[in-house]
Amino acid sequence: MKWLMALLIAMYAGVATAQTPTQPKIDELVRLLNDPELRTWLANKAAVNAQPESAPAEASGLSAWELATRHRVDTIIAALPRIPTEVMAASRKTREDAISHGYAPVMLIFAVLVAVGSFAEWGFRWMRRRKSKNEPDTANAAVSELLPVFVFAAMMAIIFFAIEWPPIARIVLLTYLIAFVLYRCLSVLAGLSTDSRPRLRRRARLFLAAATTGVASATLADPLGVDPAVSEAISYCFSLALLAISIEAVWATLLKPRATKVALSLYLVGIWALWCLDLKGLFWIGVYSLTLPVLLRGVGRAAASTLSPSSDTSSTELRSVLLVRGSRAIIIGLAVAWIATVWHLNPDSLAHQNPKLTAILYGLAKSVVVLLIADLLWQLAKSQIDRTLATTVDTVGVPAAELARRGRLLTLLPIFRNVLAVFVGVMAALIVLSELGVEIAPLVAGAGIFGVALGFGSQTLVKDVISGVFYMLDDAFRVGEYIQAKSYMGTVEGFSLRSVRLRHHRGPVFTVPFGELGAVENMSRDWAIDKFKISVGYDTDINVARKIAKAIGTELLADPELGPQFITPLKMKGVESFGDYGIVLSFAMTTVPGQQTSIRRKAYAMIREAFRANGIEFATPSVQVGGEETGGAAAAANIVRAAEIKAQAAAGES
Repeated sequence: MKWLMALLIAMYAGVATAQTPTQPKIDELVRLLNDPELRTWLANKAAVNAQPESAPAEASGLSAWELATRHRVDTIIAALPRIPTEVMAASRKTREDAISHGYAPVMLIFAVLVAVGSFAEWGFRWMRRRKSKNEPDTANAAVSELLPVFVFAAMMAIIFFAIEWPPIARIVLLTYLIAFVLYRCLSVLAGLSTDSRPRLRRRARLFLAAATTGVASATLADPLGVDPAVSEAISYCFSLALLAISIEAVWATLLKPRATKVALSLYLVGIWALWCLDLKGLFWIGVYSLTLPVLLRGVGRAAASTLSPSSDTSSTELRSVLLVRGSRAIIIGLAVAWIATVWHLNPDSLAHQNPKLTAILYGLAKSVVVLLIADLLWQLAKSQIDRTLATTVDTVGVPAAELARRGRLLTLLPIFRNVLAVFVGVMAALIVLSELGVEIAPLVAGAGIFGVALGFGSQTLVKDVISGVFYMLDDAFRVGEYIQAKSYMGTVEGFSLRSVRLRHHRGPVFTVPFGELGAVENMSRDWAIDKFKISVGYDTDINVARKIAKAIGTELLADPELGPQFITPLKMKGVESFGDYGIVLSFAMTTVPGQQTSIRRKAYAMIREAFRANGIEFATPSVQVGGEETGGAAAAANIVRAAEIKAQAAAGES
């Protein structure tokens, strides 16, 4: 042995000596390493060798997930036979812990606590029934059903925290008490949402019981020392029970075609498969896709039912938008936050294997929050604008100054609403793109360049828009006013960003760009002076005609329908001129704009009747033909002489 050890030591020393390089070789190696060309070649070679390894690195995330999933499934299947043993061991451990500290078994304590809480709940319900006989209960259904449950929970909590429980018993009792109270609350809400469908209500409560029991049992697995594989196997068993309850409820309660039931059942199986494969994010997305529409409708109805009618309609509308839209936004926001939390707390998920996918998923979550906030702000602004527009329509008994202000609001608010919608939409879109990792600075710059190009390429459009802005700033016309611009006339019916819509009094509609309007004649502002002329005979007494006109003006002013339309009554101004057939009299009156035509027609009829009753004749065109008798005789003599000369000439020729 000694010789063998000596031989090995000698061989090692010889190898070490042989491997020691000489000094000239070391100098040559240092010179080669300092050569720039050699160093460049080595760097390129290293880069080429490193490139093929990137593809497997990218694929390793999916492969690792597949291997982990396969291993977890195998572990769970292997743990299924050990479930009864582990459950019995945990139960025995809990029972022994309670008995060793002088307490009864945990399940007996749990039953006593539930009985005490139920007795307190029964007493509260009895007191409310007695009170409701004397005065009506104004609380809504949800509050009325949840209050007894809160009393039940409060009584159990008081007893639980008043006693010092053993360590393991305390954890088990607290977990199952919380699960039971949560089941009671969710059962009340499920009962209210399925009040008219008792079969669905029973299955919903069974589903909630299984779900809360499963979650509580999974929570207690670690404190009770249950093997994690067995705990996960128990969770899978509960998930199968929940899947069976859901599919049975689909086929037993839904009044849908068979194909719809099959599709919904397959959808539920797919959601369950996602949970089994530990794709928790996709699992919750599938759950929310199925339950959120129903939940949002129920929350919206519940929020709307809390609104009490009040005299202040504006505050009611705003509170309605805040409660309904706000509650829905909170529900969706909580769902998104929960999905983001699930992804964040699961480091083995596919989302964490790829940084780009992680950034996109969290960007989508933030984008949903941004869109919810934008929708809430838009709904609030839209509700306020619509309410203001609704109040401006009522013009009965409103002063002139207030009418002018309302007319201006009726003109400007629709345009402002459209501009606000575009602004909110563009801002929300830009923020969403930014959260998704898109650089919005080039988009903004490109939009600016496009805007400049659009300005040069569509100068007429820009002219129309800018002209419309200045027409609005000048308050040139409002909705409902009658205007004339060039050859266009009519009542203003509405606006867009580039044109105004006019309704002619004969029916046609003109859509006129603002740039084509030019000077605008507004016939609906302040007052309207109407003048007309009437011709009477030269033998008419002017003073009598003046008195008649004054009496007619007084009568029109006293008319309950036409009187409020007058600013100054009908008057005869005097003699306007002497015509060929009579005297031209001038009349005038000042009325509310747009009412002068109907008043003038009424005045014409009254003037005709009054003039006829007082013997005043209207001027009638007439022509008189006459002359002297000597002139007629001379003309006749000339005609006779011409006839004689003509006869003599004819006789001479013959």
